Amino acid sequence: MSVLLVDDQELMRMGLRMVLGAHDDIAVVGEAGDGASAVAQTHTLAPDVVLMDVRMPVVDGVAATRQILDSGSTSRVLVMTTFDLDEYAMDALHAGASGFLLKDTPPADLVSAVRSVAAGDAVVSPRVTRRLLHRFLGDGGGGTPARDPSVLDVLTDREREVLVQIAAGRSNQEISAALSVSESTVKSHVGRVLTKLDLRDRVQAVVLAYETGLVRPGA
Repeated sequence: MSVLLVDDQELMRMGLRMVLGAHDDIAVVGEAGDGASAVAQTHTLAPDVVLMDVRMPVVDGVAATRQILDSGSTSRVLVMTTFDLDEYAMDALHAGASGFLLKDTPPADLVSAVRSVAAGDAVVSPRVTRRLLHRFLGDGGGGTPARDPSVLDVLTDREREVLVQIAAGRSNQEISAALSVSESTVKSHVGRVLTKLDLRDRVQAVVLAYETGLVRPGA
């Protein structure tokens, strides 16, 4: 799988290249020091994954992520941030990023995340995502949802249950056990949820579940 590294710190890029380059199934095909260069190189190199810093000069990682995905690129963006409560990270999820990692993520977890995103999955850290949503959507104490809950009306009762499980950060295997259905059935439900709600991946499903009030931060 091909990866483009985007970070304004050369030392950070060097470290990422060393970690990822140690694995035969991962090829670092390019580097960029700002968002504008990241967008240009993504169009030229078409990497499977863009490992994107969110705080950069010229064009930040959020704007770059939005430009890449709005252009119709098939590259998937995995953003990196120094702070777990980072408004940039939340904005990146809204822009279509397939998840985010903290920069102090252990090397093995970084490699696993890149592989997951390249395979079409999303990297959702329930702990960090919930804290972000709690920070930016409030405590859910009866306020008006950020999105109209009626957007969920297209879902069946079972699909709503699956969406709640996704919002909890559970894997298909864990959802299968919780709902007493097969993993293949869960996979079908997840696919229908994403299709019906016009969502790119599980990260966007998590955000929507909280924004519509289906799941409350802190619950």
